[in-house]
Amino acid sequence: MQNIIAIENGVTRHPLYRMKEPVNMTLAAGEHIAVVGRNGAGKSILVDTITGRWPLLMNEVKYDFSPSPSKMAYENIKYIAFRDSYGDADGNYYYQQRWNAHDLDETPLVRDLLPEATDSGLEKALYELFGMERMLDKHIILLSSGELRKFQLTKTLLSNPRVLIMDNPFIGLDAKTRDLLHTLLGELTKVTHLQVILILSKSDDIPAFITHVIPVEDRVCGKKMTLQEYLAVRKPIPERMLSEEKEARILNLPYGGDLYHTEHVVDLNKVSIRYGERTILKDLDWTVKCGEKWALSGENGSGKSTLLSLVCADNPQSYACDITLFGRKRGSGESIWEIKKHIGYVSPEMHRAYLKNLPAIDIVASGLHDSVGLYKRPRPEQMVACEWWMDIFGIANLKDRNFLQLSSGEQRLVLLARAFVKDPELLILDEPLHGLDLYNRRLVKDVIETFCRRKDKTMIMVTHYQEELPACITNSLFLKRN
Repeated sequence: MQNIIAIENGVTRHPLYRMKEPVNMTLAAGEHIAVVGRNGAGKSILVDTITGRWPLLMNEVKYDFSPSPSKMAYENIKYIAFRDSYGDADGNYYYQQRWNAHDLDETPLVRDLLPEATDSGLEKALYELFGMERMLDKHIILLSSGELRKFQLTKTLLSNPRVLIMDNPFIGLDAKTRDLLHTLLGELTKVTHLQVILILSKSDDIPAFITHVIPVEDRVCGKKMTLQEYLAVRKPIPERMLSEEKEARILNLPYGGDLYHTEHVVDLNKVSIRYGERTILKDLDWTVKCGEKWALSGENGSGKSTLLSLVCADNPQSYACDITLFGRKRGSGESIWEIKKHIGYVSPEMHRAYLKNLPAIDIVASGLHDSVGLYKRPRPEQMVACEWWMDIFGIANLKDRNFLQLSSGEQRLVLLARAFVKDPELLILDEPLHGLDLYNRRLVKDVIETFCRRKDKTMIMVTHYQEELPACITNSLFLKRN
């Protein structure tokens, strides 16, 4: 049988990017593999070994891409990594850039970044699936995180790879698009020689076309098994992951002395947001009262993140809108930092922009001053609060590890601890469970539910998975795409 990829006793030369045991794995003709494991288990290191990113000590990776005419790995294997799903992480992106329209002229349009298609049938199918026509003339930085993911998938599939490796391809996509992508990948694997390797944190999301599973645990590449074998031995997730002791600690946190006491936390009056010809939000009236817990939903590109950027004071257009936060009208003299002091926030945009290679605890501490990076040394008692929240999220052992050396799931937990660290009155969680394994999803959901039981806590949460919404949700807002 033809092995497209074969690794025998593979050990990378670089000790930092080495699994605990030599890697043995094969991708045989006709197989489609899901690589599953907890956050930080070593899934990304395994992918880097498969793609040849890190040279091996003894036996190099063996490739046989026939019937593809090219023998080169970089032409046959395409890899969409987690961070790429939010656009190109080239360091030229800064956090508020998406909301600053004056930067547009320097950024390319979507149509300029898509390759020439060699297969017009495939191009038509992809454009229809992802609604690419309406995105073609948009500037790349104006795409929502879900639209960016659709763009990356289209761009990669148009290059006609022999092996497609995707890191959590379904997160950030609305339910309809997820189902369509499942179907499209299944069809492509039937009518072309394409073989797929999916890296999945959410291991209950394995599509039907997957034939085999490779579990990765504690930086050890497990034995390949059939999907049926894996499903038969998969352990159920506990009903609750947060311990009673940690739950009590959250509920008994002392309240700060500088709280806002207002009945209305957010008031938007006939708010409209436009970028060029495109209207994102039109005449939106919205009131969030103290203690309410809102679920914000809508298709990719419907304006959810734009709406949250107004509330968080990150969007310059918020000054031209009739917005009142914590009873204070925007533009009436208050500083952005005065508002942000009372808001804890995490989002895909923030994750994408966080390219700071600081120790994880410094990233958490940056939440105390709402900065990207740490420019002011926290006081000792503030560092204790940072360690306290890292412990709540189960990442106390990562405090001295550099942020960019963590797995994407571990990074997300660090950014969540950053959102909670100042015990905010308003919690804004935009896709907070992105990239988390099933255990950590359960844990974070428990933390959110417990935190929201405290007095006068208000929350707005965005997710494309209904089951991610905590039980405490009291209200919902659905945005339609204009």
